[in-house]
Amino acid sequence: MTARMHRSHRVTGALVGSAVGDALGAPFEFGPPGRFTARFPVPARGSKTEMCGGGSLGWEPGEFTDGTQMALLLASSLIERDGLDEADLFDRFRTWLDADPPDVGNQTRAVLGSGRPWDVAAAEHFARTGRAAGNGSLMRTTPAAIWFSRFGTEASTDAARRISALTHGDPAAGEGCAIFHELMRVALDGGDPLAAIPSALSLVAAEHRGRWATVLAPDWTSSDATESNGAVWPTLG
Repeated sequence: MTARMHRSHRVTGALVGSAVGDALGAPFEFGPPGRFTARFPVPARGSKTEMCGGGSLGWEPGEFTDGTQMALLLASSLIERDGLDEADLFDRFRTWLDADPPDVGNQTRAVLGSGRPWDVAAAEHFARTGRAAGNGSLMRTTPAAIWFSRFGTEASTDAARRISALTHGDPAAGEGCAIFHELMRVALDGGDPLAAIPSALSLVAAEHRGRWATVLAPDWTSSDATESNGAVWPTLG
């Protein structure tokens, strides 16, 4: 059944599903692992569902965070520029920041607010602080994973790294996006993304594969994370 599904349905599911997942998680952002499951140990239906809103920023039920807001900007840029235009995308991100959105990751805010050009802002921030492996670029990359999936692994993973590097100078953030792009490419083509994990791991530096393999192992759960849930590794896991 799944293999016969039209690709457009998978594309729609990926894009809408990403936004829905973001909205489901928004009230639990920055909290400890397991809080969602503790509140909803069984599926909630009827007038009160898991789409509850609230949290530290007072989200409305169904309201998504900066991750999806930036994803929509990425999608718009890809469509209107007919592909990746890094300068255009960075300008869209900066204009969005200037509008004072309610939720912006610290890493993203620092880079976009630095006043530096698009091709050096994130790298300079990483060189200065050594901290840039947050999950922000992974949270927003679904539209790019969809767009570039048609062009094969190399083109898709290259775009993943380049888009990530606009705000996250740590190559680890780009690696997480590259793995995600490859798993998404497989899924959109009707394959099993979990079965593709071993080949996806070959796309990252050999010395980093063990760390990614740990969070992508079948028995890994968020309670096993050794980093904060704002880092790219447990987010991909």
